[in-house]
Parts: sequence; structure tokens; C-alpha cells
Amino acid sequence: MMTSEELDEFLATQRTCRVATVSEDGDPHVSPLWFIWDGTSLWLYSTTRSKRWAELRRDPRVAVAIDAGEEYGELRGVELSGTVEFVGETPRTGTPDPELQPLERLFARKNFGLEEMPHDGRHAWLRLTPKTIASWDFRKLSSL
Repeated sequence: MMTSEELDEFLATQRTCRVATVSEDGDPHVSPLWFIWDGTSLWLYSTTRSKRWAELRRDPRVAVAIDAGEEYGELRGVELSGTVEFVGETPRTGTPDPELQPLERLFARKNFGLEEMPHDGRHAWLRLTPKTIASWDFRKLSSL
């Protein structure tokens, strides 16, 4: 497992997660997405016309995996699960929102190298405050 500090550092530096949702017929659906971590919640910036968005509107339960490493002894990652909340305007056009401004600044820096968030009127925010978190870090196996 990762410590709280390791978990925060890992989630702050990773860029892409895989979001698992449930289709209307019960089949799983997994899709990649950029994210940010605020220390408590995972924030997902999703297109509002996606299969993922439609599935989460119908059933907001989700599992998210973020992982890194190529060789067995390098593998590490986190799985977070719970229920997403839809936050802010849908779709997001950039109307000032005090709750989203610091998150959008962080997201813009992390993913675009910009100081301000570019809004395209096609995306909106989802917040996952995880009910469960499971982590692994195979780099620690050599010390056992």
C-alpha cells in the first residue's frame, strides 16, 4: 500500500485515469480521462455528450484506476470507487465559479501548461469523493 503522502504525490503527478461505469444493460464500460486530485476528491473533466456522461447520469457509481510502471517491480497505482457528483454548469463555459476556479487553475497547469482553463462548452466537472481507496506499490516488495 501507499502511505497518505505517497498517495497524494502519486495522484498529483499522474495525468490519466481509467473510469469504469455501468451501461444500461449492466455491461461495464471503461474510458480514459484526465483528472486532478485535491487531497480529498478526484475531479474528472468529462465531455457531456459521451457514453460515460450518460451512464453516470443514469447511475453515478464509478470505479477509477490510476497506475504507472512497466516492469513488475515498478508497478504502482490506486483504485478509487464511490459515487460521482455533477458540479458547476453543464456544459462548462467559464462562467465564474468560486468553487471551480482553483481546481481549473490546477487542471490547466497540470494538463495544458496554462494559467487559465480553456473552456470549450463541451465538458463539465464530476467530483468523486471516494468511498473506498485501494493502492499498491510493487517497488516496496524488494524491501520485504
